[in-house]
Amino acid sequence: MHQQNWLVTGVSTGLGRAFAQAALAAGHTVVGTVRAENDLRAFEEPAAGRAHGRILDVTDDDAVTAVIAEVEQNVGPLDVVIANAGYGLEGTFEETPLAEVRRQFEVNVFGAVATLQAALPYMRRRRSGHLMAVTSMGGLMAVPGMSAYCGSKFALEGILEALGKEVAQFGIHVTAIEPGSFRTDWAGRSMTRAGRSVEDYDELFTPIREARQKASGNQLGNPAKAGEAVVHIASVDAPPAHLVLGSDALRLVTTARTAVDEDIRNWEELSRTTDFADGAQL
Repeated sequence: MHQQNWLVTGVSTGLGRAFAQAALAAGHTVVGTVRAENDLRAFEEPAAGRAHGRILDVTDDDAVTAVIAEVEQNVGPLDVVIANAGYGLEGTFEETPLAEVRRQFEVNVFGAVATLQAALPYMRRRRSGHLMAVTSMGGLMAVPGMSAYCGSKFALEGILEALGKEVAQFGIHVTAIEPGSFRTDWAGRSMTRAGRSVEDYDELFTPIREARQKASGNQLGNPAKAGEAVVHIASVDAPPAHLVLGSDALRLVTTARTAVDEDIRNWEELSRTTDFADGAQL
């Protein structure tokens, strides 16, 4: 494997840190973005000279563009960029304030888009590179009490799939990373929880919230192994457009996609009734 230059957003904790650590262990140079000075030093010190921290708020579009430009100039051409920074927002659809839904999309969708858009021109001119973003198994299936989060991840999935088809002609790969439940603080410190106000949802949602809190710290997925998997796909000639991580994600995503396929098949005849007889097929 040849040495690569990576940029990963949100490396202070969780999967972002695991991706960065795995890339460093494989001999790559990694630029990791964090929100605080203490996190920057903690990231750089174990791999001095190859770990380069940058303080960045991914919702600041101008700052994202400036950081990518500075890294390209001072660290080197970026081979792999992972838009990882994001957070979870838990709450029923009716009870989640619209301002919190907007913030969820601002970070999870527009922060990722800003990162990938800033890196793309450099890769396009070089006719090489690998753009990735962390969506979630929640970008391919949805669960009660996570409508805003799943909505943001579904949106990012669509963007990545279209992007991949646009830039394949330039030798650029695009991968959506779709983790299941990993042993990080995603369901703990990194989770924002909307307040409860509608008793009608208690029977459905209270057990879901309690189970998620109870499972935090004991999740199935191993972050270090997720990092190794992502490093592996960054080294192959034909990486996947979708990388599902975790046996729980495989099971839940497969079940959800089967349900969609069944709806399509069951209502196929009605779907066909809405055509013009002389319309143009795409």
